[in-house]
Amino acid sequence: MQIRELTLKELYEAYELVKEIYDISYELFEDRIYEMREHYKMIGVFEKETLLAYAGVEIKTTLKQGRHIRLYEIVAKEDKSLAELRAYLEDYAKISMANEVVEDCT
Repeated sequence: MQIRELTLKELYEAYELVKEIYDISYELFEDRIYEMREHYKMIGVFEKETLLAYAGVEIKTTLKQGRHIRLYEIVAKEDKSLAELRAYLEDYAKISMANEVVEDCT
């Protein structure tokens, strides 16, 4: 498995997973990703060329949590890839000098 940031060329693969948790058209998904692209990171778990899990995150600083990773979306095709992605996000927080991963998934 490989875990990495997705490129804008991989939007459709991300959309295929995200539509499992949100009722959203591809056009609206694409528009919002482009609008958020300055701070929003798309992280994915891949097996060969197949996207198995997706997380949408942002590094933020707030008075309450300090510097943290804000997790907006997380979805996976299987439990194993979801666990791998969650572990990666914890490591990503440490590397980013963030205090924690805060879930903001609604």
